[in-house]
Amino acid sequence: MTVHEHDGRLGEEFFTPGTSSFTEFLAAHRPELLGTRRLLPDGVRAEGVPHGTTVLALTYREGVLIAGDRRATMGHLIAQRDLEKVHPADDHTAVAFAGSVGLALDLVKLYQVELTHFEKVEGTPMSLAAKANRLAGMIRQNLGQAMQGLAVVPLLAGYDLTAPDGARGRIFGYDVAGGTYEKYGFHAEGSGSPYARGALKKLYRPDLSRREAALAALQALYDAADDDSATGGPDLTRRIYPVVSVITEDGFERLDEAETEQLSRETVEQRGNRPDGPHAAV
Repeated sequence: MTVHEHDGRLGEEFFTPGTSSFTEFLAAHRPELLGTRRLLPDGVRAEGVPHGTTVLALTYREGVLIAGDRRATMGHLIAQRDLEKVHPADDHTAVAFAGSVGLALDLVKLYQVELTHFEKVEGTPMSLAAKANRLAGMIRQNLGQAMQGLAVVPLLAGYDLTAPDGARGRIFGYDVAGGTYEKYGFHAEGSGSPYARGALKKLYRPDLSRREAALAALQALYDAADDDSATGGPDLTRRIYPVVSVITEDGFERLDEAETEQLSRETVEQRGNRPDGPHAAV
């Protein structure tokens, strides 16, 4: 990818028909800009790198909700208390991440550009299934670094406007090698995910309202923080609360700070009366 030194003109590669994938274009012309492909020296493993922890998603009556705690850890230390782990990818898709924070943030930004580039080149948005597969390919490019301790494990949620069985929210999980798995109902990733999934197994119903889905997500993140030291719960003193976003037919929406605070305080108050959390309806 070159720019003529004297007149500022773009190189011929910008005007040559080719792929609609920005990542493939970058790999062909400036591969050094793809940070996910840089390997550490032989025998070196990543130590002391900040890691993001628990993220989750669940479908509900109107779409899909995606949420994450705010803590990043570096070994036994808290590296950051207000990390943003949930990001919109486009109007009807969002991605959250667990794993190496620096690489994850780069991956999210690259993925956002990837979807925008495809739509500009092709003149139409990518289907949700194609978005899931495209993210898998980008994760696969990071496999070498994942084997050296710099793994990124994203969680993709979207509202599928063209699903054969009707428009609905969908969730996709991944492994470090780019394996793609559609999840039904709910899913969680990260160090606190076993506890979050256990909580959602009790609380999840397909017909949850938006408010009920948000409370179920906050209860699940509370359970994750209760048993996993790398997951942060609601910090009432600093007023740091989980990020909760929804995706519906109308698009992506992040719950505003006031609503998230109110729901988080309600969750903490409920735990004051029942420390182990709400019981499943029988």
